[in-house]
Amino acid sequence: MTEKHTPHIDTNELVPGSLCNHFLIAMPSMQDSSFAHSVTFICEHSSQGAMGIVINNPMPMTLHEIFAQMDLTDSKNQGHHPVVAGGPVQQERGFVIHSSDSEWHSTLKVSSDISLTASRDIITAIAEGQGPKECLVALGYAGWGEGQLEAEIAANSWLTVPASKHIIFNTPFEQRWTAAAQALGIDVNLISNVAGHA
Repeated sequence: MTEKHTPHIDTNELVPGSLCNHFLIAMPSMQDSSFAHSVTFICEHSSQGAMGIVINNPMPMTLHEIFAQMDLTDSKNQGHHPVVAGGPVQQERGFVIHSSDSEWHSTLKVSSDISLTASRDIITAIAEGQGPKECLVALGYAGWGEGQLEAEIAANSWLTVPASKHIIFNTPFEQRWTAAAQALGIDVNLISNVAGHA
């Protein structure tokens, strides 16, 4: 009797229709300056659309400037941490990706160990040294309308891979694009050499 095996599929990666808690890795051919060589952490994804935060585009500013704008005293010397440009939508609004060891007024639990908060109380807590163990502060976010992200993925604009807490919080910004793709066994630098640049 011949055995027929269906290919092994990791069901954790295939929540129907959802890329929540995944990275979107921009293909080298991506022309949009907001997303070229970007890694975006998808926080919400449903039939209505998707929302994520770019995690590898540091801005020429630090938390110190955000504390100053909010009239907060940096009592625990947290102001040196960099701030990233999270995407082209609502660039004046702050978002914090953080470890899920605590919750705030508007915390969205993305996974068992990563959350997203957009309320003032978490920034106040960080200034006071009472914030989450690990965090990344972003200004702005990336958003997609109904079916838009799926169409972009179908057009080979993005690679997708389950998100890694280590990449979000511990990998240097300039290494995140390559590191995220390596999780798929892909060297994006080789892809870019083949694709070429005009």
